[in-house]
Amino acid sequence: MRITARTFSATTAVLLFAVATSCAQSPDGTGPTSKPDSSSKEPISTAPESQEDRASADAEDAVRAFFKTVDELQQDPDKDLEGLANVAIGVQLNAQKLSIEQLRKAGQHQTGSTDVAEMKVQSVSLDNSDPKAGKVPTVTVDACWDVADVDVVDKNGKSVVSPDRPDDGWTRFTVANYHWSKNPSGGWRIANGQDLEQPSCKVS
Repeated sequence: MRITARTFSATTAVLLFAVATSCAQSPDGTGPTSKPDSSSKEPISTAPESQEDRASADAEDAVRAFFKTVDELQQDPDKDLEGLANVAIGVQLNAQKLSIEQLRKAGQHQTGSTDVAEMKVQSVSLDNSDPKAGKVPTVTVDACWDVADVDVVDKNGKSVVSPDRPDDGWTRFTVANYHWSKNPSGGWRIANGQDLEQPSCKVS
């Protein structure tokens, strides 16, 4: 899949929640029947059975890491922004860095942490035919975040969050791996994201 430039700002989400800018591979088998294969796989129930499954799990981990990193950077104004490069890439990286810099410049910081309440993988593409042109493995993940325990305060400790802010919402992330050939598991980064209009994922 070719990556397009569209970004999601976690800082904006915390403050306002405004709208931000497959065929599974089967293991090779030598036997003519399915019984030997299924019986041999069943004991290893915790391991993904395909590259797509592994990529999906790694992409979900990358989404969690993204929110955790952004939380930490918005909570601690002295924390180095270099860590963003471990969870985001390209336009998303630059937009997120600018957003946090603006938050810090205003003398504001975050309290509390975001909870990633639910994730749904929508698509997986392992096309790595032309990384320079943006054709890299991608996983599209819908994530429901919960910021009921998150606030943003000014220098005096006063909240600057809108009272109308929803406590949760959905964002569709494109998670890309530009280092697939060398690091298929740990090279996933958030490339872009877009808020979705979907029902709350919180259990009442």
